[in-house]
Amino acid sequence: MTDNIGVLGKKAPQRTGVERVVNAPLPTVYGKFQAIGYMDHDRGDEQVALVYGEIGPDDVLIRLHSECLTGDAFGSQHCECGDQLDAALRAVVSEGAGVVVYLRGHEGRGIGLLGKLRAMALQAEGLDTVEANLALGLPVDARDYGVAARILEDLGVRSVRLMSNNPRKREALVDHGITVAETVPLLIPPCENNITYLRTKRERLDHHLPHLDAVVSSS
Repeated sequence: MTDNIGVLGKKAPQRTGVERVVNAPLPTVYGKFQAIGYMDHDRGDEQVALVYGEIGPDDVLIRLHSECLTGDAFGSQHCECGDQLDAALRAVVSEGAGVVVYLRGHEGRGIGLLGKLRAMALQAEGLDTVEANLALGLPVDARDYGVAARILEDLGVRSVRLMSNNPRKREALVDHGITVAETVPLLIPPCENNITYLRTKRERLDHHLPHLDAVVSSS
């Protein structure tokens, strides 16, 4: 057993950065994508970019989608994540080309699945999503979008039309060298179970959600 020991008795250096590992066709109910898998050696996360059509370097329609097991897989109405993923995939197919970067390690705005469930339990008792994270001693938003920028660079993308309501995503991409030519709203009609959550995202996390005005004014 060598334990990565080299000829001079030293461990081989750990890999860093984002590495493209595999490119596989992925037929879906939306259309046929290419699933390009990456390894983030810095964080240990496996990442995937779903690419549709022939993308160029400029003004590519994209979505940076933070992993949300409860919303994406279970259809939770606590958030709008599953509906946003659905809308983003449909949008890139309608556009004829685009990219959805699915960001693992972003569950619960970066606090993990169990942390998110604990926060949801506190929200059921009356705290909002920000208060719940803080009550647990967890950050309000621990997500890092550097890996997304590196993936876009690997795909040859220089500028994007970003499907998002979150200004921090735009700021993060710009900070990492990706030009954001346009922010494309991704507005999902609220329901009884998520209106408080969405209202908190608008009022406390600066998400651009103008479609809530009518709901807020009538509540």
